[in-house]
Amino acid sequence: MAASTTAAAAAPPSSCEIARVPEDLLAASIACTTPRDACRAAAVSPAFRASADSDAVWSSFLPRDLPPLADGELSPAPPTKKALYMRLSDSGSPLLLADRLMSMWLDRETGAKCYMLSARALFIVWGDTPEYWRWIPLTDSRFSEGAELRDVCWLEIRGKIHCKMLSQNSTYAVYMVFMILDESYGLDYPPQEAAVVIRESKLTRQVCLQGHENEGENEEEVPQNYRPLMVPVMRGGLRRRNRRLPHGVTVPKKRADGWLEMEMGEFTNEADEDGEVSISLTETRGGNWKKGLIVQGIEIRAKK
Repeated sequence: MAASTTAAAAAPPSSCEIARVPEDLLAASIACTTPRDACRAAAVSPAFRASADSDAVWSSFLPRDLPPLADGELSPAPPTKKALYMRLSDSGSPLLLADRLMSMWLDRETGAKCYMLSARALFIVWGDTPEYWRWIPLTDSRFSEGAELRDVCWLEIRGKIHCKMLSQNSTYAVYMVFMILDESYGLDYPPQEAAVVIRESKLTRQVCLQGHENEGENEEEVPQNYRPLMVPVMRGGLRRRNRRLPHGVTVPKKRADGWLEMEMGEFTNEADEDGEVSISLTETRGGNWKKGLIVQGIEIRAKK
């Protein structure tokens, strides 16, 4: 009797206990987690992998109200729901919407819908006046063209998106995506104002499209009492020097794709939101002329 008990204790288990759990029950449990947890679960065991990679799990992570995409954006069609999710959450290659003026992707960790409004989808004061702005082709963007600032003293860029297009109960950050040309001026001072408005809430912050890192040694210093409505031929060589930005001014950061981005603010899209989120970047008080900004668009993505 003792020998029989010892032999039974020494025998290795024939399989993992989790293998006894029905696959559909395991899939239902994993579907209650997050995409990141599902990927981790797939590495636990073959039994977990079969459930964690199933269409039943990944269908639960896909938004039911995806906006219409441009023709061919999902061609060839992903073979599984997990493959579809991974394609939709490839932030390096966002998908164009049907009007080709906006792009979207999913945040890979949370599944929140993220967007970029192209320059053409924005309201730019004097944007269609060639003397002040011009539209240029873009070769390193999902959008075909961007807006180049040629010369203005009144900078005003506005965009908006309906709350229903965004994911509920999600916090978003808003970014201006742009480039600065070598021959730019007037974008470093005075700071601009960024605003994000949702419901009755308006959040503003001071931002600066261009810091002082590009100042050359041969630029002429501008007196503190300088009034910037100057003769146009002088604008390129004049810039305030050694002026420190006020504390708390947001400055741009370099992106992996080579563009610059500058955070404009953040907001939370509650479950019952039914209005619009309005976004703006303005500098209309200083009166100084500005040049050398290329706008790709405004990005609205899940806050990390």
